[in-house]
Amino acid sequence: MSGDVDQAVFRSVMARFATGVTVVTADEDGEPVGFTCQSFVSLSLEPPFVALAPAKSSTSWPRIARAGSFCVNVLAEHQRAVCERFARSGGDKFSGVAWRPASVGGAPVLEGSLAWVACGLELVHDAGDHELVIGRVLDLGTGHGAPLVFYDRHFGTFAERGQGWAPTGAFDTDGG
Repeated sequence: MSGDVDQAVFRSVMARFATGVTVVTADEDGEPVGFTCQSFVSLSLEPPFVALAPAKSSTSWPRIARAGSFCVNVLAEHQRAVCERFARSGGDKFSGVAWRPASVGGAPVLEGSLAWVACGLELVHDAGDHELVIGRVLDLGTGHGAPLVFYDRHFGTFAERGQGWAPTGAFDTDGG
């Protein structure tokens, strides 16, 4: 089997997988740090583990790794501006963003998030141009609302209807 995969085709295929949007945060020596991350998944119930995959080019991830604990904030539909703010490199990403420290580890829990998962850093594994990070869940909670969703390079959301969730048709067309 050949390992030659066209990167453009790979991106196009992977864009067909809808994801939630998260902001991963930490407290590094009293200073909040964070970045937007779509590569997040529940990994294990026993013990409770989650996984995420920050890019090796991230300037925020090494600071979070040094902190030894982090919080994954699952963004709600009204937090697109937060997503975009934390996706940029540099600057004071927390300016104007309300947050409180997690009860375990102290990583920022962003106000208005749909859910949050505070973790201790368990394992970091080399994964090409990313790192595969496993976090042990230490504390978690939920907020209210609908999720911010990313699909085919566009943002959208879902609205509760009856007994389930349905797309609102709100996926933007500006390329995200």
